[in-house]
Amino acid sequence: MNRHMVDRLVNALLYEGYLLYPYRPSVKNRQRWSFGGLYPPSCTAGRIGSDTSAMQAQYLATGGPETILTVSVRFLHVVLRRVGQLERPQVEWPGDGSIPVRFVESLAVGDTVIHSWQEAVEREIPLDDVAMSELVASPCRVEFGFGPGTEREPIREPSGAILGLFERQLRRIEGVVDLSAERVREGVYQITARVENRTPLVTVTPDNRDEVLLHALSSTHIILGTENGSLISLLDPPEPLRELAAGCQNVGTWPVLVGAEGETDTMLSSPIILYDYPQIAPESPGDLFDSTEIDEILTLRIMTLSDEEKRSMVALDERGGAILARAESMVRGELMSLHGTFRERRPASGGPEHGSLG
Repeated sequence: MNRHMVDRLVNALLYEGYLLYPYRPSVKNRQRWSFGGLYPPSCTAGRIGSDTSAMQAQYLATGGPETILTVSVRFLHVVLRRVGQLERPQVEWPGDGSIPVRFVESLAVGDTVIHSWQEAVEREIPLDDVAMSELVASPCRVEFGFGPGTEREPIREPSGAILGLFERQLRRIEGVVDLSAERVREGVYQITARVENRTPLVTVTPDNRDEVLLHALSSTHIILGTENGSLISLLDPPEPLRELAAGCQNVGTWPVLVGAEGETDTMLSSPIILYDYPQIAPESPGDLFDSTEIDEILTLRIMTLSDEEKRSMVALDERGGAILARAESMVRGELMSLHGTFRERRPASGGPEHGSLG
């Protein structure tokens, strides 16, 4: 497995929708939204819509009893960030919660306005490597849980005086990952990886979206790997396996081959529609968190923000600040490389086309 290539791709997709154009709270950014959200069962039962508590990736692998399978699940755990204002500036930070504080939507610190907002912590659930023979004989289950917790951090003005604080609240989430295998033909196995949010949540109504999101597995992705075996493209399977491939049941996610073209040892199952062997376009200067396709238009739009809007963008989130710094540091040649680039899109043999993510 080319872990660096896979990680770069996953990192770009994991934060899809994390920040939405144009990257400040006054416009279009009041609520996080991303693909692949798995919510507590009590918030999805009986509801009509796309909200669900589970996703399932099912795919084919060729090999034998000694073939080794690897699976890991990655998602974002949303954190509530509140901004508190002190009654009067303080010189020392006791860190014991004894300072009276009033929570506000925003707080001016010098030329910067800091906002109450939502952040995210990356989570990864790795499963132990397992031989195909063991998995066929006995499915594997991994239970996981994170939180709750609260942390406070002082907010200082340029002189060093403490004007307020960040309070970050992490809600409890619980879930399971199930992995199983079935031999469907000599040397061919059907692998099923299922991820479920099992957080017990009875005091929060489904309509309280902001609170529900804190208990969700956001932007859930599954990384699938094999040793001494091969993974089969579901988009372009070999003729003898087409019927078996068509019978794979994928729910809320879809596995595609990743890595260098032609490699068959790694798949990424993503809630975002991809083709086999997706790549990050080499012209892309970095993550913009919006559809992975319109780097030029977003970069130009960022450059036209007013100074006040730019300050708001920086204060919103450290990733927003990184986007601004990257956009403002681009030289003309780098910007022009985003415009009018054409890359040949070659169809896979007998299957759909595949290409690059912008």
